[in-house]
Amino acid sequence: MSEAIKELLQFLQIGARLDLKAIAVEHVLGLTGSADGVAALTDTHQLLVSLISLMGDNSVPISKDASLCLVNISANEKGAAALLNLDMKQDCPPLQKSPENIVKETLRYIFDPQSYIADHCCMILSNMSRPSHLIEKVVDVIEESERTFDEIINIFTKNQYNKNGSKLHYLGPVLSNLSQSHRARKYILDKNKCVIQRLLPFTVYKDSLVRRGGVVGTIKNCCFDEDFHEWLLGEDVDILPRLLLPLAGNEEFDEEDNDKLPLELQYLPEDKVREEDPDIRCILLEAITQLVAKKPNREFIRDKNTYIILRELHKWEKDKKALAACENLVDILIRTEDEIDAENLKNLEIPLDMQNNFKKMDEEMLKDS
Repeated sequence: MSEAIKELLQFLQIGARLDLKAIAVEHVLGLTGSADGVAALTDTHQLLVSLISLMGDNSVPISKDASLCLVNISANEKGAAALLNLDMKQDCPPLQKSPENIVKETLRYIFDPQSYIADHCCMILSNMSRPSHLIEKVVDVIEESERTFDEIINIFTKNQYNKNGSKLHYLGPVLSNLSQSHRARKYILDKNKCVIQRLLPFTVYKDSLVRRGGVVGTIKNCCFDEDFHEWLLGEDVDILPRLLLPLAGNEEFDEEDNDKLPLELQYLPEDKVREEDPDIRCILLEAITQLVAKKPNREFIRDKNTYIILRELHKWEKDKKALAACENLVDILIRTEDEIDAENLKNLEIPLDMQNNFKKMDEEMLKDS
């Protein structure tokens, strides 16, 4: 297969005959549909460089097929690593202009409001930043590029930035992946930039599960930074209602319970529905669980009557993983501080036998889900 792939290289050039180029790219796209095909393509670095170059082809069908090839290749962890670590000058085929690093190239098309492949490029960038060992390298390249995190947030939160139908929803998972890096979180949690405040409305964004899930994942990652918990819960961000609203249904509460809830959760309409995706529900619960680590924050979250939202969710929930996450959070909130007897739950040492039990429970839930 490798020899056959190398023979295709002469047709995978910007200046190659259009009909032959189209056939060659279609053939490569077919190969990306199998694990063996992706493995063979990944080992042919000159072909990878050619595909990156062809994203800029004047023929829209060819640029789309080339970008789809890269979506499929980057979905494989080895493929993503190979693409990210390409030596563009060394691996570039003879007589062809060398493209930039794939991260910079995808950003170029994402930021082009006329691009037909912006969504494909968002998917490529999402795939590239998914493996944990590649995240810092992707952040490095972004910081070296002409684009900033400010600009990425701007186009992500702008309505209909792209004029040719690209929605940029997959920038959500990109942000979620990158927010595992301290450098990205430092930017998102900058108290002077109002970044996380701009992301919060997307926790209930109805038009895209991908965008919604990406934003919720980003928020959860930011909740791991304990130093920001008071700020996140305070008036400047007011994160708690945004995390609870997707978990709330259309249940009616008495006036006393309603008055204790955050304003956004009071007297919800009859057509209010909970977040449909169990993974997103689970992530929201895990984010709140991070926020109850410290005693003052536990007391604040209790005072906002969070329990009644979780109580109704628990009655409704069918997904085992989300149910366990809900029970874990409720167990913390219903205890008195005397029972907890810890200023910060993260400083508690969990006995080894309990750690092993939790691990077994997690494995069983994954099997059943």
